[in-house]
Amino acid sequence: MAVLVRTKDLDREEWLRWRTRGIGGSDAAAICGLNPWKSPAAVWLEKTGEVEPKEDFNEAAYWGGVLEGVVAEEFARRTGLRIRRSNFMLVHESRPWMIANLDRIVYEDGEPGVLEIKTTGEYRKDLWSEGRIPDYYMIQLQHYLAVTGYRFGHFAVLIGGQKFVQSRVERDEEIIAHLEAIEEDFWQKVQSRTLPEMDGSESSSRVLALLFPQSRPGEVVQLPPEAADLIREYEIASANEKAAAEAREAAANRLKAYLGESEAGICGDRKVQWKTVTSERLDARELRAKAPEIYSQFAREIVYRRFDVR
Repeated sequence: MAVLVRTKDLDREEWLRWRTRGIGGSDAAAICGLNPWKSPAAVWLEKTGEVEPKEDFNEAAYWGGVLEGVVAEEFARRTGLRIRRSNFMLVHESRPWMIANLDRIVYEDGEPGVLEIKTTGEYRKDLWSEGRIPDYYMIQLQHYLAVTGYRFGHFAVLIGGQKFVQSRVERDEEIIAHLEAIEEDFWQKVQSRTLPEMDGSESSSRVLALLFPQSRPGEVVQLPPEAADLIREYEIASANEKAAAEAREAAANRLKAYLGESEAGICGDRKVQWKTVTSERLDARELRAKAPEIYSQFAREIVYRRFDVR
């Protein structure tokens, strides 16, 4: 491995710009299709400069940063292992598109390894129970082991602010070989500006809406022959979706018939509710008819693309 840049004195914006020069650990799982919040296409959009690099900031991310040092010190106290900060963005010695920002480096008998620090909510505790590690975090760690050449890594995890778990992971050469091949193929797509294949995630849908926000009126293109398979997939899925929706509604209606005027019903350990809910909604049509000047003052044009197959 080599040092790409010293990160200790970098501000957040500059650090994010450096990350666009390669694939980081948090990108790796998304590229492999294992990140539940981000698609390969969304990563591609950032690496090609189509969108400004950024990280979602929320309460969970904020407290994760605040508690990182606490969790690291607790890991050191419980294990007796020496740890230190890594103040550098690292790069693979022969694959310059693979980069790493380590939380900490941990030492076992003088040998360095990776320490990944996580904080998560109580509702995710099962993902870490009995020594389990979520796939997307395992991929992240193996990516770091690939970049650094280290032989092992550790996870230190604080769950719900009150339960600490830790796991040790060995370097997995088979996973790393697959990961390196996937990342190399992805980086070639970045360099050639070839959009990765779309998946069914909301993230991919947002990418397409961002890349192609408006259609050109009247323009018709000839689709490739393989599009016929996608049309069939779409129509079969739509038919299944319709049948599932009708089955769901039929079951709901039969349960409503059992409830009658009752608000709730009990069946074993399940509770069924059909509650009266009162809410207020703006009647846009009525407002436009009776107070057009007010309606026009607050009306906003919304442009979107509607998809269908006929």
